[in-house]
Amino acid sequence: MEMHTDYLIIGAGPAGLQLGYFLAKNGRDYLILERANQAGAFFAKMPRHRMLISINKVYTGKDDPVTNLRWDWNSLLADDDRLTFKHYSKKYFPHPDDLVRYLNDFAAHYQLNVRYSTKVAQVGKQDGLFVVTDSQGHTYTGKRLVIATGLAKPYLPDIPGIELCDTYINHSINPEDYINKRVMIVGKGNSAFETADNLTETAAAIHMCSPESVKFAWATHYVGNLRAVNNNFLDTYQLKSQNTVIDADINWVTKENDTYQVNLTYAHAKGQTVTVEYDKVIFCTGFRMDASIFDESCKPELMYMDKLPAQTTEWESLNVPDMFFAGTLMQACDFKRTMSGFIHGFRHNVQALANIFEIKYHGGEWSSEELPATAEAITNKLIDRANNAPAIFLQPGFLCDVLAVEDAETAVYYPDVRQDHVRRGYFIDHPHYYTLSLEYGHFAGDPFSVERDPDPEAANEAAYLHPVIRRYAHGRLIAEHHINDDLESEWHKPEYIEPTQAWFCEQLQTETTPEMTFA
Repeated sequence: MEMHTDYLIIGAGPAGLQLGYFLAKNGRDYLILERANQAGAFFAKMPRHRMLISINKVYTGKDDPVTNLRWDWNSLLADDDRLTFKHYSKKYFPHPDDLVRYLNDFAAHYQLNVRYSTKVAQVGKQDGLFVVTDSQGHTYTGKRLVIATGLAKPYLPDIPGIELCDTYINHSINPEDYINKRVMIVGKGNSAFETADNLTETAAAIHMCSPESVKFAWATHYVGNLRAVNNNFLDTYQLKSQNTVIDADINWVTKENDTYQVNLTYAHAKGQTVTVEYDKVIFCTGFRMDASIFDESCKPELMYMDKLPAQTTEWESLNVPDMFFAGTLMQACDFKRTMSGFIHGFRHNVQALANIFEIKYHGGEWSSEELPATAEAITNKLIDRANNAPAIFLQPGFLCDVLAVEDAETAVYYPDVRQDHVRRGYFIDHPHYYTLSLEYGHFAGDPFSVERDPDPEAANEAAYLHPVIRRYAHGRLIAEHHINDDLESEWHKPEYIEPTQAWFCEQLQTETTPEMTFA
């Protein structure tokens, strides 16, 4: 059997379904291949301890469904409010089974073209077409290939003896198997702390180890760093309850009978090296892309210790034309900075990718709206977007809105564009345009004790999430305006609006000259 399509998507997780939704909406020919017999199969097993850390805030005090996506990290973008996650769970940290149920209902409701129980065995490229072969010998060809498989394999560092140890995927999650055991958990991410928390009541001692110190999401604003819901274990360390958190390199692991010997070099003890005995060693060191399915004709270049595919500003493979990436694989472009590794981030990336497809392959245009080129109209539009748009809120400094001034009467507003693509792509030749993004400032020290200067003139020093407007000409930065951060991230007040409107009055009356630049 052989099937041909314009867009061939591998993976019916949230990213594959989201892209299928937009391709169907745009009238494009596509097919999704899924190895399991249902959508979202990853979440049928992960996370191991069956609690999502993607928030589901049902009660926000707001009625606008678009605005509410800011605090709904599990829903896909859709035109039917019944297909939002709040109808599947009311829990703030929901159960993964509810997400699986939601994703399958989404696929069925929109009649997405998914071929289930189809395990991809090999991907190649011949005569400009991608050729995908499944485990039963069936072939599928496509003009464009989208990899939406997620991070399917554990990432295991190159440590002698690591093959003797358990991993996050295969270790026993029954706490009784660890009664009075000494356990080492390698890693300091959420999966490691989730594992440690599960064993705290039964293990005699738990040592958590990795070369770097713990990074907290509340300090970095990156939700993939350690979340508060998983950090109870730190109390048992700091309050001396037999558990420890170690910054160290693991040099080697050996195992004799049922005892592990782990050789460590401490990071903060002047290079001291020790060998410590454990009953169990569990590696919780993250995941990586499975590149084994690609033959030499289309093997994508990898980055970040071969965890992720290298990509352009259009999420296209750097070395394989017409191969794109969707979902958590998109995080290679903003690695550990924004939310592209998570549904609430990549759903908006996927929408942008669908727009890119329309322009790149079908002669279309980015969705846009016209508005008067007046300071008042432009300010009102940007303030409304800063207050309500989910994409720029959830992808701070990565996705932005673009406003292009076409003439003295007309401006055109383009929502949810990738910021680095604006500077290098569609607007590179435009003489007068602006971007709106929400961005964090920079601060050090205690994130719960940061001084704030309410003076609008000091807004460029704002530490927390705040709107930033930049003016460009031909890709060159001309001027920049910051709006101060707000306690509730709402910028309705005159103290935010009036300086912004005054700034636009000045900018709209200023011609761009070659010597102009932003200092």
